[in-house]
Amino acid sequence: METEQPLPILLSADSVAVLAVGTLLALALNHLVSSWRSARRLPPSPPGLPVIGHLHLLRPPAHRTFHELAGKLGPLMHIRLGSTHCVVAGSADVARELIHRHDAAISGRPVTALARLFSYSSAGFAFTPYSPRWRFLRRLCVSEVLSPRTVEQLRPVRRAALAPLLRAVLAASERGEAADVTGELVRFANASIIRMVASDAPGSVADEAQGLVKAVTELIGAFNVEDYVPLCRGWDLQGLRSTAAGVHRRFDALLEQMIRHKEEARERGRSCGAIYELEHEQEDEKGSAPATRKRNKDLLDILLEKAEDEAAEVKLTRENIKAFITDVVTAGSDSSAATVEWMLAELVNHPEVMRKVREEIDAVVTGDCRIVGEADLPRLPYLQAAFKETLRLHPGAPIAHRVSTAEISVRGFMVPPRTAVFINVWAIGRDPAFWEDPTAFRPERFMPGGAAAGLEPQPRGHHFQFMPFGGGRRGCPGVGLAQQSVPAVLAALVQCFDWAVADGETGLVDMEESDVGLVCARKHPLLLRPTPRLNPFPSVV
Repeated sequence: METEQPLPILLSADSVAVLAVGTLLALALNHLVSSWRSARRLPPSPPGLPVIGHLHLLRPPAHRTFHELAGKLGPLMHIRLGSTHCVVAGSADVARELIHRHDAAISGRPVTALARLFSYSSAGFAFTPYSPRWRFLRRLCVSEVLSPRTVEQLRPVRRAALAPLLRAVLAASERGEAADVTGELVRFANASIIRMVASDAPGSVADEAQGLVKAVTELIGAFNVEDYVPLCRGWDLQGLRSTAAGVHRRFDALLEQMIRHKEEARERGRSCGAIYELEHEQEDEKGSAPATRKRNKDLLDILLEKAEDEAAEVKLTRENIKAFITDVVTAGSDSSAATVEWMLAELVNHPEVMRKVREEIDAVVTGDCRIVGEADLPRLPYLQAAFKETLRLHPGAPIAHRVSTAEISVRGFMVPPRTAVFINVWAIGRDPAFWEDPTAFRPERFMPGGAAAGLEPQPRGHHFQFMPFGGGRRGCPGVGLAQQSVPAVLAALVQCFDWAVADGETGLVDMEESDVGLVCARKHPLLLRPTPRLNPFPSVV
């Protein structure tokens, strides 16, 4: 027996049109109501515009714009950058709640188109999604690549990189010229981190890498409209994609050259039963071949050993190694150079603090026989307090970036999944709720008896008012390296030279911030006139 078919319902054209319009209106009304209900649960937000959201409100540097908006909307606010929804935390209390209660749920990192390119599709640890692979890479970074033992073993590499810096400043002094401290510090930081990665890299490779590291860092930190406005995707309106492709090709070729050179050196070392290096691949003054000597493992040695480890829980690929190196050199070069620069500028602008730092160094390093080094830091508490005060006012990364992986509730507001979470580290370090006279440069606050005595650069427990290296799972793993290298470089510059502002009627250094890149750098080059304090000038190593 056949199943009876329903009769078709015949409607006139006018009826169809009315039904269609009614359906669209009902859907639109339902969307508006849902959006209104959702918006009622989101943090406060300024008025936005279609398509671009609040992009028109952002003025670089972004951390200052967020701070100004927070003054009107509160320490937790919602903004929309094109199609990207974001929440911004601007106080220590909100940061504590986010990291203490929801660290796992905000453990993702926003990956831009250019960051994806340079991280080999998130093959490194900086942009890899929170997962067992990320946990392995993070553990590898903390326990081996940037562990205290590795940082200590590579101290001679950093010490050797200091010599060209001091010689360049001394040469400027002898010529009676101002020293471009900014340029010299960038060259020093790049050379130091590259030698830590591959201590036996040929000199030509290290020299080429310095310029490329700067380019990679600037591109990763560049604002790319394609990341936020879908209508612009694929157009490369700013030319960033084509520029980045060229830089990536050159940097990838350089990384391949470094890795192949290391593999060949390791193979030669294995044939001799030990690890050896060729000292800078250069002939000595007599023209003889470079000598070999036993050495400590550098970062590339550690990564290659892990790649060869068949028992490792995660197998490292060549892309993992390249991305790992990119993460280390981009995170450790510009930020450390900028911090030394800010610290020296603050000391020049505060002669009394400069005097105290120098007197402490001179008391520890007596006579003119040697230059202060990392081994002296435990006996230089005021220097370390000045370092912390510099980080409070000028954190290398002024905004900590996260992405929510699940819906969370913060202070009664809803933060949906896949929302960018920005923690304004710069604003937190200047919060008057925790810091007396917050914009003043006062290292004494970190000394015994001071209000911030005992605070460390990565928060533990409830001390989230000082977090220049972020916090939680995605906190910077290079804290130990920064705490060793940055104060030591500044100490050497202060011990070896008197400093004066090259130009300007006030005799003060201009402290205006740059509005380019991820690193909180100075806007203008630091030009200072150095005068040697030590005669004869001692050798660095």
